[in-house]
Amino acid sequence: MIPSPRIINYDLKRCQENVERVHRGFTTEHIKNLLFSYSKGLHDRTAVEETLGISKTRFFAMFKLFRRDPERFTLAYQRSTPGKLSEEVEEEIEKALLLDKSLIEDRDLPIKTYNYSAIRHRLLKKGIKASVPTIINRAKALGCHKGRPKKKIHDREVLTTAIGALIQHDASHHLWSPYAQEKWVLISSLDDYSHKLLYTDFFKAETT
Repeated sequence: MIPSPRIINYDLKRCQENVERVHRGFTTEHIKNLLFSYSKGLHDRTAVEETLGISKTRFFAMFKLFRRDPERFTLAYQRSTPGKLSEEVEEEIEKALLLDKSLIEDRDLPIKTYNYSAIRHRLLKKGIKASVPTIINRAKALGCHKGRPKKKIHDREVLTTAIGALIQHDASHHLWSPYAQEKWVLISSLDDYSHKLLYTDFFKAETT
């Protein structure tokens, strides 16, 4: 199977990034000869790595690309800088981020973190293409960024010894949708032993 030019160009770029630290005295042909010798068992991998001054990971990245297409293997490629986003796209990204910010700051809503992938998906529906890293960079500039919260260590001792021995019931009272006119109560039932959710539903009020 012949790889597409897009895949080859992508790997060429990755290869260039991997070998940028290789001593400038090594030419493409020199490195190709070393990789060819390794493929024929004439050179040891560690010897090639020491000669080029690269790690095992970088070596295999280079060798993978070389083995795919030895003739096209090269250290040179054209760097292309991504074009700047238009003012219209920047405005749409800002609007999407500020919308999420308003939802997060609304204490009645159970929304605590930004979902940049969801923002990207919403923008795509409008025909706007922006990568998640780009959206995150804009979010940081606008103050619409939160780091990932630290996971709480679960140190609760399980007292039950069988599934169904104890069912925990819990209720959460929130405005579960920004379009809702009133708060709802979410009732859930959790098995103490397996920690599996057995039941959940919305109610207008919490009762026994």
